[in-house]
Amino acid sequence: MYDAKGSSMKRVFNFAAGPATLAQSVLEQVRDELLDWRGTGMSVMEMSHRDKPFMSIAAEAEKDLRELLSVPANYKVLFLQGGATTQFAAVPMNLLRGKPGADYVVNGSWGKKAAKEAAKYCKVNVAGRCADEKYNHIPDPGGWKLDPGAAYLHYTPNETIEGVEFHFVPESNVPLVADFSSAFLSGPVDVSKFGLIYAGAQKNAGPSGITFVIVRDDLLGQVHPALPSVFDYKQVAEAGSMLNTPPTFSWYVAGLVFKWIKGVGGLAGMAQINERKAKLLYDYLDSQGFYKNPVAKDARSRMNVVFTMPDAEVNDAEFLKGAKAAGLDGLKGHRSVGGMRASIYNAMPEAGVRALVDYMKDFARRKG
Repeated sequence: MYDAKGSSMKRVFNFAAGPATLAQSVLEQVRDELLDWRGTGMSVMEMSHRDKPFMSIAAEAEKDLRELLSVPANYKVLFLQGGATTQFAAVPMNLLRGKPGADYVVNGSWGKKAAKEAAKYCKVNVAGRCADEKYNHIPDPGGWKLDPGAAYLHYTPNETIEGVEFHFVPESNVPLVADFSSAFLSGPVDVSKFGLIYAGAQKNAGPSGITFVIVRDDLLGQVHPALPSVFDYKQVAEAGSMLNTPPTFSWYVAGLVFKWIKGVGGLAGMAQINERKAKLLYDYLDSQGFYKNPVAKDARSRMNVVFTMPDAEVNDAEFLKGAKAAGLDGLKGHRSVGGMRASIYNAMPEAGVRALVDYMKDFARRKG
């Protein structure tokens, strides 16, 4: 555990995959503004989304997000409810535009779920997949079987569960769609290469409850007839993401996170920090034999570092118990794959990664 600055409280290093750790300075600002936002005499949670105070919060958050990602003028930036999983259905219902199907690359659990959901609304062509569902690498793009008539190509840049990340942007002759949830704002992205980007906030960009959609203008307006209005990107854009009451408090906190990222050097600075943290942990994993990382080196995630130990039935429980006692929380791997997972998102300080490596070294000495 570590001392929160200016406070007697102890905070753990939270390695959970999401909802995830937030920057302490952001939490402190939320605390300081919780009862009275800038002299309004009310919390942001109590504000009407139609009144000037919240409208200013919303506008500033969108402005900062556009600046961080250098979003081109011909893209809409939407702040939605429902989580990224809702977009598994909303994407095909918005983007098919009369075409029968779409291409999906499946390199992990979330890509698989996205394809399964889309199959309710269109013909899904799994253009690339990991053989035998061994999600420890990126399927070779040279072997992808793309449909030239597809409405779009969907992929998941970072698979949170398996710790697999694309370190390149796939080439596509149709609009490229990406679920950036666990890599959002972790480094620079050329938005112009994409038709649509979506991401849940609760990994790198704020608390749960809000989802970001960045969509090119020409893809709007030809929706599935059964699409609910609140998920029609064109209608939401025309209403300034306020077709219905938006998740106001999550939007506000996300805006504070955007300013924090700008303060550490924007996405270029954020990328340097994240690469340093990931290198620290992977260098240790590669230097010893007790822990194993199953992911191909050219596909390792900077955000979610997975590892296993021998005799998992005995060691896993003891490792987690000792980690929690040492103030290292949220390290248990996803139930579908087991093992350990250290999610080292934007707000995880480098000191947290160093504390984890020190604990891992000590545990391996005692058990190895």
